[in-house]
Amino acid sequence: MTGPELPAGFRNQFGGAYRGRRVLVTGHTGFKGSWLALWLDALGAEVFGLALPPAPGPNHLGSLALDLPQAIVDLRDAAAVRRSVGRFAPEIVFHLAAQALVRRGYREPALTFETNVGGLVNLLEAVRSAGTVRAVVNATSDKCYENVATDRGYVEGDRLGGHDPYSASKACAELVSASWRASFLEAAALPVGLATARAGNVIGGGDWAEDRLVPDLVRAAQAGQAAPIRRPDATRPWQHVLEPLSGYLVLGARLLADPADGAEAWNFGPAAADHLSVGTLAERFMAHWDAVRVECDHGPHPHEAARLHLDCDKASRRLGWRPVWSADTAIARTARWYRRLRETGVVASRDDLGCYAADAAKVGLPWAGARAGQGLETSPA
Repeated sequence: MTGPELPAGFRNQFGGAYRGRRVLVTGHTGFKGSWLALWLDALGAEVFGLALPPAPGPNHLGSLALDLPQAIVDLRDAAAVRRSVGRFAPEIVFHLAAQALVRRGYREPALTFETNVGGLVNLLEAVRSAGTVRAVVNATSDKCYENVATDRGYVEGDRLGGHDPYSASKACAELVSASWRASFLEAAALPVGLATARAGNVIGGGDWAEDRLVPDLVRAAQAGQAAPIRRPDATRPWQHVLEPLSGYLVLGARLLADPADGAEAWNFGPAAADHLSVGTLAERFMAHWDAVRVECDHGPHPHEAARLHLDCDKASRRLGWRPVWSADTAIARTARWYRRLRETGVVASRDDLGCYAADAAKVGLPWAGARAGQGLETSPA
């Protein structure tokens, strides 16, 4: 079961910028992309998807029962990407397709760079040739920064870098975006606004990826086993998946209104108090689901940063964006999503989206609007 439908008032979010818009989401078969496709559909957009097929096993997109045109295409196939973008003729592109796993990047570094860098070039060239696109939001990563193990949050002007292949590929994607923006997109006859979005570590229902903390906890609980935890003291900017997606949508609406306004890099992460250690997140998740158990995995493991914090003051000041849910609420909603699926078969994604929007309206965030939360129950967590 997919849960209740969202009310028509949802279409008033983001100033109604997405009602009737032709929107392409790359990576729509993945975790973040499927949530974004769900939200855009509720906003009244005409949504198209471009991605690889879902990985074997459970997948969030399939559970949502969305009826959207899609192209199952590898970003490394430039001709196929160009044909698909030309056929869909989108007005805005949200680029989320990627090889998104740090440990897989160690195993398959060439594929990681071919997808995350070469695939981006193919997409931007397709955007140039299509002639319909007015805005692109390219989701890169908080790991694009050169990690100097500082306790302060990284800001958008900090140096890019990357110790591991995945992180380095995302730093390269930032450079490619800046180059195409300056060389081609801003100078086009009809300019295209291109922004990059650097989000923190996301959690939420529907994530089944390998080597990510919450899916590992859930799979182990379902198997009656303890989940092995790597580097329990490592801290990350944890946030519910809807947090950065709200930032992407705010940013996209800004670019659609004026392609030159906001065509730069942006951080979307949690409040400082919600930068938690891996061990702390696991403990709080266990408090909401007693079937979850953990054990320490001492490795050896490839290098991963010990500390990673984001400073999102720029998005707050200039976009009016800020987080809605605390880490505790995000963890509680995520655990509840998986428990409901396990115990009742209900896919609670629409419930979570409705509660998130209602909570955003309640605290007065501009994108939510006064009518976005009408008739919706706010989060109890």
